[in-house]
Amino acid sequence: MTWKIVADSGCDFREIENLAASAKFVSVPLTIQIGSEVYVDDSGLDIDRMMTNMYASSAAASSACPSPDAYARAFEGAQNILVFTITGGLSGSYNSARVAKEMFLENHPNINIHIVDSLSAGGELDLLVSHANELIAKELSFEEVVSEMTAYQAKTKLIFALAKVDNLVKNGRLSKLLGKVVGLLNIRMVGEASEEGKLELLQKPRGQKKAVVALVDEMLKAGYQGGKAIIAHRNNDKICQQIREAIHAKFPGADIQAVPTSGLCSFYAEEGGILMGYEIA
Repeated sequence: MTWKIVADSGCDFREIENLAASAKFVSVPLTIQIGSEVYVDDSGLDIDRMMTNMYASSAAASSACPSPDAYARAFEGAQNILVFTITGGLSGSYNSARVAKEMFLENHPNINIHIVDSLSAGGELDLLVSHANELIAKELSFEEVVSEMTAYQAKTKLIFALAKVDNLVKNGRLSKLLGKVVGLLNIRMVGEASEEGKLELLQKPRGQKKAVVALVDEMLKAGYQGGKAIIAHRNNDKICQQIREAIHAKFPGADIQAVPTSGLCSFYAEEGGILMGYEIA
């Protein structure tokens, strides 16, 4: 059986390490518009330049989901296709993938396609994609992989810590007053993805060290017991190390990975921010 793992750029991977022998990975990019300039979130994107321009612009920036045609092209060439999208609560990517599936199956009725709304982004979406690859490597059937993925998604969560909220303020999702307070008082916005795929604020610690304490505290409350975690970070290696040390102090054998954020996740997390996915018991 041939497989394709298709993910929009709410997933931070440009490629998957140790990709299953029967699988291919395709990243379908979203686009980000800042003023009159449009950035395609693929491997050629200069994320540093995009972020510099975003902060220099007073205009609200926006993102746009892939077209159904972009997804349909990504489906070509495999018998079994798993699709992972950023939360439908923030983007139309999931709906676009569903339209593409209907279109594609009209001409390819014997192909298997399963679409997963991650209800998340960044590290949690990365976890789902990684797990799909592991299941494919075990040579399970399409139905078995889908069943295992559904069960696994119920045991993953996303927690985030934002050091900057300029983008949220520009887009009207956060008040200008709170945005100024975050900057002046070194506040971190610590929150999680809800069951509906919305971002919810949990704590507002002051400073990065307290943010790490808050992160681990919230993970433990949610049922974390030393499972795998992926930290998607925007230029913040230090917080990744601090999180590793804090988790390893409680769970020495925990598998904690760090990856740079994609363009889209950089857009949401902003400078110094993280979007961390982790497994719960």
